[in-house]
Amino acid sequence: MLTSNQQEIIKSTAPVLREYGTDITTRFYNLLFTNNPELLNIFNQANQKQGKQQRALANSIIAAAENIEQLEQIMPVVEQIAHKHRSIGILPEHYPLVGENLLQAIKDVLGDNATDEILNAWEAAYSIIADIFIQVEQNMYQQAEEQENGWQGYKPFYIDQIVIESDVITSFYLKPVDQKPLPTFEPGQYISVQLSIPGETYQHVRQYSLSDQPNQEYYRISIKREDENDPNGVVSNYLHHQAKEGDEVPITVPAGDFTVDLSDQQPLVLISGGVGITPMLSMLKTVTEKQPEREVTFIHAARNSDVHAFSQELSAIAKENNQVRLLTVYSDPTANDREQKLFDYEGKISLDWLKQELTSSNQVFYFCGPNTFMQTIHESLTEWGTPEDQIHFEFFGPKQELKSKTLV
Repeated sequence: MLTSNQQEIIKSTAPVLREYGTDITTRFYNLLFTNNPELLNIFNQANQKQGKQQRALANSIIAAAENIEQLEQIMPVVEQIAHKHRSIGILPEHYPLVGENLLQAIKDVLGDNATDEILNAWEAAYSIIADIFIQVEQNMYQQAEEQENGWQGYKPFYIDQIVIESDVITSFYLKPVDQKPLPTFEPGQYISVQLSIPGETYQHVRQYSLSDQPNQEYYRISIKREDENDPNGVVSNYLHHQAKEGDEVPITVPAGDFTVDLSDQQPLVLISGGVGITPMLSMLKTVTEKQPEREVTFIHAARNSDVHAFSQELSAIAKENNQVRLLTVYSDPTANDREQKLFDYEGKISLDWLKQELTSSNQVFYFCGPNTFMQTIHESLTEWGTPEDQIHFEFFGPKQELKSKTLV
């Protein structure tokens, strides 16, 4: 339990953390991986290179400082992060390593301003926050293992089938080596994939949304091939160019809190951009099966048909389910796209267009895609007056910021 004086000290550091937070977390990760290089086998190295993880951690620390008297206020953030921690294998013994290097990073960046009183207060606060994470994650580990057909850690799967979905997206159908039935999952969740890539010093871990509805035979992930010079391109290019059917791939039990509420009967709007279609497609297929009367509008944005994955699958779903309205938006359609009328709107999704196509802002919205795309959707829905609790979205990677609202 923190003393009232320690709570005041933590709160007083919030403005400093806002100014130097990213410097502190950048220094922290440098220390953590220098002192404990084995952790590079766990953390997503691309997120480190791009600075995403540093910004996300800084936001989390700031949120903890501002809510130190009422830590229950940050529980949604804790649970979202805990899902990712459980999925990649963060364990209780990792937390002392994190605490030690985080305190050192604060001291290194703030210098003489990091007094013993401040460091002691943060050490006490970190201990409490770490215990919260450990307890939440312990429950998640237990649930993952004890659920029907569940398991602990990584389990060997093999690539049963590889299907090219577009010029840049390929699906991988994964089946368990032991041929046991699979545990179910909530549409919108993801799995962690662990790969040992020739020429790479450390293992690579990536989290991919499941792009099909739950079944007991396989998990499907659909991966965009990134540019070879992009830090994210190491894994996606390996899977696109070198992985073959029959290869073994260790994966974890599905995790994640970006899931569609199947108890809600309100009209549902699913909006995706590019490879953000993967969790949306899982949601759509599940809702049409479980809630055949629920009205669903599915909007997908892509450059053109060359990079539009699952177009035939989506069309078939819309034809078979009267509850589904499918809208396709191309920002740069080809001549054939225009000739064949393969899209409904040319340009980019805007508030004016949403108002034109949707009957009301009072619907439940889920969206996923590139950050700028999500920024536009979030700002549009906020301006339109959509209630905050009816707006749901997912970042691929650590939580970041949308201008209309800061999220950690």
